[in-house]
Amino acid sequence: MRGAEKSISFLWFVIFLGAVFGSLIGDILGSSLGILSFLRNSYSIGMSTPIVLNLKIMVLTLGLNFNINIMTIIGIIMAIILYRRC
Repeated sequence: MRGAEKSISFLWFVIFLGAVFGSLIGDILGSSLGILSFLRNSYSIGMSTPIVLNLKIMVLTLGLNFNINIMTIIGIIMAIILYRRC
């Protein structure tokens, strides 16, 4: 996939996968190796409680929360580097 074949939606998908895999690897390393336990520390960005809209016939609940740690950021950076190389 070179040049014009790359799409923005594919870039977002690759970034999402990088964040998920980075977070997963951080959790695995942080729980298995005591010295790397700082990798499990995450910071929450978003709403702590969701917004609830009760319309009597249906209830709509909206909320968004991101948990970011060091390995998530490293995973995103690695995903962007891999995306640019392909």
